[in-house]
Amino acid sequence: MNKRTIKIYDSTLRDGNHAVYQQISAEQIITYARLADQVGIHYVEIGHGNGLGASSLQVGQSPISTNEMLKLARPHLKKSRMSTFMLPGWGTLKELNVAIEDGVDAVRIGAHCTEGNLTERYISYLAKKSVEVHGVLVMSHMATPEELANQASIIESYGAHAIGFFDSSGHFLPEDVTLRVEAIRSKVKIPVIFHAHNNLGMAIANSVEAIDAGVEIIDACIRGFGAGAGNAQSEVLVAVLNRKGYITNIDLDKILDLAESAKNELNFNAPSVSTESIVSGVAGVFSGFRPQVIKIAKDFNISARDIFYELGRRKAIAGQEDMIIEIAEILRNTKKHEL
Repeated sequence: MNKRTIKIYDSTLRDGNHAVYQQISAEQIITYARLADQVGIHYVEIGHGNGLGASSLQVGQSPISTNEMLKLARPHLKKSRMSTFMLPGWGTLKELNVAIEDGVDAVRIGAHCTEGNLTERYISYLAKKSVEVHGVLVMSHMATPEELANQASIIESYGAHAIGFFDSSGHFLPEDVTLRVEAIRSKVKIPVIFHAHNNLGMAIANSVEAIDAGVEIIDACIRGFGAGAGNAQSEVLVAVLNRKGYITNIDLDKILDLAESAKNELNFNAPSVSTESIVSGVAGVFSGFRPQVIKIAKDFNISARDIFYELGRRKAIAGQEDMIIEIAEILRNTKKHEL
């Protein structure tokens, strides 16, 4: 039996914001933070789905800013470490400084999987503060294991305390995950993180595979509440890790109670693996695009699947939501000509 300790990083109040079009309320934040802290989850991440500074018409407007969310949660996170997320280009040092003032314990700085150098300014800055800082590489299926490992090494050199990769489109199979974990671990000495999406129904399998390959921090959401088809489901993950002998320091009954409370009191309902989610995973499209693609496909009376496939062909990434309308217009005009 494996007795290695695994830290659970809960992104329900950040990635889960995608599932409700960035509309998580102040009351939901307070209630969930209080309950998660009682369960003993190591990290609780909070914010807009795209992170600090991202609330906008382009990717969704939140009723409250990420910095306000952090203020709401802080008094209720006494054992869990309060975390937040930022992508350079959306957030700036100004938002980071406010987050530090609001008492954040950990910050994740994300970048596209081949652009780790964009994190240098922010990770180097945070490393000098009394804040735990993680560097994370998103849309990681767009890089080879070797490329991902090289980017991870660069981020480690900036002073990051941990380095992670996100399967942002739910594209990976377990063997894809293993190759990337092994490559990264061969290049860095800091803990490795993995963040799964469930577009192909592989989030738990991929997360367990990542841990078996040496990942020390694993991301999950209660009831799988996240973008697209959702994330690895926290309560399932804890049950599986317990069976495999890993130590999470989370009582299974308590996290099952949290899952019930999230469903009954907070309406955090588990996303499903829909046909659109499957196509998104196959095409390698950012899971957060799903609501916009479905709405625009309906407005233009065209197939959402065709939009996803074209987004995948163009290698679209988060922040390029305008491309969805451009593609929809082309597909609609093509359809008219065919008629």
